[in-house]
Amino acid sequence: MQSTMQNGPLLISGLIRHGQYIYADKKIFTVTPDGVEEATFFQVARRAEQLAQALVDLGVAPGERVATFMWNNQTHMEAYIAVPCMGAVLHTLNIRLFPEQLAYIINHAEDKVIIVDSSLVPLLAKIVDQMPSVEHIIVHGSDTSGMLGDTLDYEELVSAQRPGFAWPELDERSAAIMCYTSGTTGNPKGIVYSHRSMWLHSMASMTANSIGLCERDRCLLIVPMFHVNAWGVGYTAFFAGTELIMPQMFLQGEPIIKMIRELRPTISLGVPTIWNDVLRAAEHDATCDFSSLRALLAGGSAVPRVMIEAFRDRYGIDMIQGWGMTETSPLAAVSIPPAGTPDDQKIDFRVKAGRVVAGVELRITDDHGTVLATDGTTVGEFEIRGPWITGSYFGVDDPDKFHDGWLRTGDIGTLDELGFMVVSDRTKDVIKSGGEWISSVELESTMMAHPKVFESAVVAVPDERWQERPLCCVVLKPGASASADELRAFLAERVAKWWLPERWTFVESIPKTSVGKFDKKVLRAQYADGALDIVVLA
Repeated sequence: MQSTMQNGPLLISGLIRHGQYIYADKKIFTVTPDGVEEATFFQVARRAEQLAQALVDLGVAPGERVATFMWNNQTHMEAYIAVPCMGAVLHTLNIRLFPEQLAYIINHAEDKVIIVDSSLVPLLAKIVDQMPSVEHIIVHGSDTSGMLGDTLDYEELVSAQRPGFAWPELDERSAAIMCYTSGTTGNPKGIVYSHRSMWLHSMASMTANSIGLCERDRCLLIVPMFHVNAWGVGYTAFFAGTELIMPQMFLQGEPIIKMIRELRPTISLGVPTIWNDVLRAAEHDATCDFSSLRALLAGGSAVPRVMIEAFRDRYGIDMIQGWGMTETSPLAAVSIPPAGTPDDQKIDFRVKAGRVVAGVELRITDDHGTVLATDGTTVGEFEIRGPWITGSYFGVDDPDKFHDGWLRTGDIGTLDELGFMVVSDRTKDVIKSGGEWISSVELESTMMAHPKVFESAVVAVPDERWQERPLCCVVLKPGASASADELRAFLAERVAKWWLPERWTFVESIPKTSVGKFDKKVLRAQYADGALDIVVLA
């Protein structure tokens, strides 16, 4: 007979209690315009108890949604703790969405309360009259603008309460967090994470075969807390005793270098566009000091080989690539070379999307759903399942996305017998030329290895003869000049001849999505509208 003790629910409150008492003196650092603020795990957890009581007094009931519209900071972490632990559902709002998308998400989720940073009040004010479900807006920081009408002051609410809120014992499968996709096609879709899935995801993030977060770490959390819950690191940090550095709005290369030099993180998480900007800034900063870092984790889009090489060769830093999506919580694969890999071959594994993490299963299928060979060469769509992989969208039926207990990811690539995946494209971005696939991801990564290229994005454009051909969009480094012929000659030595783009455009910047990925739908629209200056080669 199984012990009832072993049937205890896996709850976020359990993660938090562990950090609150076992790692009570560990700290959260928040970077502000006036300096760095500090608070211990114990202090943050106690303030979260006060926030929970304040929300109960405002009428927030179990299962109701409390939204955040905030930067990465201590206050956001307090909401991360209070809302799910009290039995409500935390809904992180993407501060970079268009107003109409933001209004859609708030109304679709039926948010009851929104907590907003004062610096973001003008953004929320654009839709303040389009949120019928919202009963209270709580502002963190000073705001006398009146743009949101009657609001509540965060510090006044919290300080009026006493700590000691008794976290209820919940069903571990009950909703804890809501996060919406970035809505690159159609309306954003909501994913709900349970207490159990977050608990197990945190455990996976602590293993040495994945990110390996532990109490010896201090993490610079650049990935936004509204982007898949900052890749789950907020909860893992309390479980593992990992200190957190919260950068707020200071997300450019120069301030990030300053944070690394002064606050000494051992690991940092962000999208490749952020790390590219850090490399740019570091070239001109004699005070740059990355010696505290054991690793950088990059995810959200493919990491170019040249970027991994740059951090390794210039600064001796391992760059770890992670793969996942909003639907996978997101940790699903991490690019750590197998034990015994010779040093000169490790980068060949680091440039892959990752190796499947223990706890989830991965496979590839063809257009008809037939499972394909895991031989590292057969190309198909990745499908995934596991205890922290979503099985449906919130309030939206999408049977094409889920079948036979598996999630269709929309990523195309290969899977080998060791569990390493190589993503060649998204199904919506793949270039099909004359019936054959061209990998935009590989073309971009190769192009960015050119010493004069800062960024490069490749999209499919119509072609009378081949149906589709690649258009290469290039941002040159400051002061650099290069011709399309020169860049294509560089590619010609590194990719198949029939992959070589005929169409080129040089742009000042590549449009980004709300989470920092290249926004290829904008590039395709600009091409269709004739807004790009196109160079056509023979």
